Amino acid sequence: MPAKTVLASTVSASFREQIKKDIKERQIQPKLVGFLANEDPAAKKYAEWTAKTCAETGVTFELRKVDKQDLEEKITEANEEKEVNGIMVYYPVFGGKQDLYLQSCVSYLKDVEGLCHKFVYNVYHNVRFLDEGETMKCIIPCTPLAIVKILEHIGVYNSVLPYGNRLYGRTITVVNRSEIVGRPLAAMLANDGARVYSVDVNGIQLFTRGTGIKLSAHKVEDVETTLEEAVGHSDTVITGVPTPNYKLPTKLLRDGVVAINFSSFANFEDDIKSRASIFVPSVGKVTVAMLERNLLRLHDHQQKQN
Repeated sequence: MPAKTVLASTVSASFREQIKKDIKERQIQPKLVGFLANEDPAAKKYAEWTAKTCAETGVTFELRKVDKQDLEEKITEANEEKEVNGIMVYYPVFGGKQDLYLQSCVSYLKDVEGLCHKFVYNVYHNVRFLDEGETMKCIIPCTPLAIVKILEHIGVYNSVLPYGNRLYGRTITVVNRSEIVGRPLAAMLANDGARVYSVDVNGIQLFTRGTGIKLSAHKVEDVETTLEEAVGHSDTVITGVPTPNYKLPTKLLRDGVVAINFSSFANFEDDIKSRASIFVPSVGKVTVAMLERNLLRLHDHQQKQN
């Protein structure tokens, strides 16, 4: 039976319609500011997608192009602007630790990408709310959240199982361990019950849910497992290698695997559908929908703070 190709536009449609409906019915106009301080083609494309999507759903979007040396100052200024509900930065800017620092310069009440220290800490420790009353949900990084929503859409999450355990019995390989996508994604999947092989150039780690008093946080261990073994054991394989030269060999995959690519390049070989039961070639449109969803959540959090 041929593989089913699932497009990001299909998955994002219901989220976008709900966002558009909420904005119209509530008569609000949340504002998102994006900072572009690089010449990266993928970042520019993402900015264009963001602007187009926001215009369609009723979100006010303002792109601010700045010199990277001025970026920290401009973020700080935007943190203080009451009419700004969300802030995002198109990375990479400097790369490495300096970009991590910039991520935490964004106020957590305006961090639409969920990349500041507070939200990253909460993802890794499976903290899902900002307040004890559990009325303010945490912001989750957009691309990992988009991939989770895609997995829910295609049925990898088992809706019969209790919330927080819906990936029980699943084995997933994520070929990317960046701090922006791969690592938080592996943690989120493990927190929901999956065994997750996290692959990067430095080796393979296994993410699993904690036990006993550590049940709320995942655990990570270095393993001697090879890529061939990890992929061969996995019913879902997710790739995000940011280079046109990387291709995951189709022959390594199990028959019937779910294959998802979040890189801007095609990480699977052209014959991927000869093995996969479901193939998702890109996630960008779902990522932008999650960005808007996070923005609405931040808008409401800010109203509670006032």
